[in-house]
Amino acid sequence: MGYFGIMKSILYKPFLVGLYNVYRKYLEGQITKATIPQHIGIILDGNRRWAFMHTYPRRLGHRRGADNTEHILEWCHDIGIQAVTLYALSTENLDRPQEELNELFEVIEEKLKDLLDDERIHRYKIKVKSLGKPDYLTEGIRETLNNLEEKTKNYSNHFLNIAIAYGGRTEILDVIRKIAEEVNKGRLEINDIDIKTVDKYLYTAHLPNPEPELIIRTSGEERLSGFLLWQGAYSELVFLDVYWPDFRKIDLMRAIRTYQNRLRRFGQ
Repeated sequence: MGYFGIMKSILYKPFLVGLYNVYRKYLEGQITKATIPQHIGIILDGNRRWAFMHTYPRRLGHRRGADNTEHILEWCHDIGIQAVTLYALSTENLDRPQEELNELFEVIEEKLKDLLDDERIHRYKIKVKSLGKPDYLTEGIRETLNNLEEKTKNYSNHFLNIAIAYGGRTEILDVIRKIAEEVNKGRLEINDIDIKTVDKYLYTAHLPNPEPELIIRTSGEERLSGFLLWQGAYSELVFLDVYWPDFRKIDLMRAIRTYQNRLRRFGQ
């Protein structure tokens, strides 16, 4: 890049930052005039494709994606969202090559330990809960998740759910097994099983609003991939053409604006 190219880059960047801030304030003004969803789910997708696009190692894509999750606490608090569920690792992801899984587990454990020391957890009184099958994870991740849950168990102002080694069909199977056990032990009659019975045994039973009003997926893919299959029956779905490492606050606000512009009929 020559002298003029460098000068153009130096002068252009402040312009882009200023434009971004103007647009962000515009979106903030729009979404605060309508109903804010109190529980959102985000499918964190596109780390590997982001790395490939930039010709970076795959590991860097996972790390940049993990770094971006740090902003979610602040963004959701600023906007007024009470609960967020992040789909970090599916049960199907566990079939990836062991080398990649080792990279993922290392990054996940580091970020969970950072979260354990994050003062915002206590300032905002955020209850942290893992959703999924911990037996599929490393001992270090399981231990850190247990510490997070123990450290925040008495908080109830906000909720951060980390869906890790999670699958929606697996969750429903777990519910079926628990209900069957209750029936076998004579503590539950078959005719008494209803939607509320199922809700009671879901991984999200601790939430005041277990059904997310809005589910966002990054990367341009348009499917749920097993995410909150029961809870998301009437969730509004927003699919964004941005890879997770590049996801910004304005992308979150754009998704909320899309949600607010929809008419939710709930089958009526």
